Amino acid sequence: MEVILFEKIDRLGSIGDLVNVKAGFARNFLLPQGKAKVATDANKAEIESRRAEFEKLAADAIVAAEKRREQIEALSIEITAKSGTEGKLFGSIGNVDIASALTEAGVEVEKREVRLPEGPIRQAGEYEITLHLHTDVDAVAKVTIIGEEEA
Repeated sequence: MEVILFEKIDRLGSIGDLVNVKAGFARNFLLPQGKAKVATDANKAEIESRRAEFEKLAADAIVAAEKRREQIEALSIEITAKSGTEGKLFGSIGNVDIASALTEAGVEVEKREVRLPEGPIRQAGEYEITLHLHTDVDAVAKVTIIGEEEA
């Protein structure tokens, strides 16, 4: 299925690109979220007439993400969790816990923006967590997991 993109999408294309995607991806993700429209002559004309508007919105989103990155990288977050004698946590620290800790520190972060490629954190220590704020903007947050031993 051929669609026209209304915003930049990772590993697919940028604003105004005409791309071929699977019908399910277009029908279930791109079209309902307003990220693309089916490639008809009328929609092609619309994207050309509104290209400046879409590019301004994209530039504003990048500026906002850059500002959030600066705020996040200035922070150092501490999360306490119950642990055993050698620092192994009872349970784990996931992207929800990290996102809520950053939000409490004053920077709005959604759980989908937190990247934990090795899975949840199960050991106390210091970690650098990557946050995917925008297609072009990634931030690194310094997170310290403090293990509280049970007495």
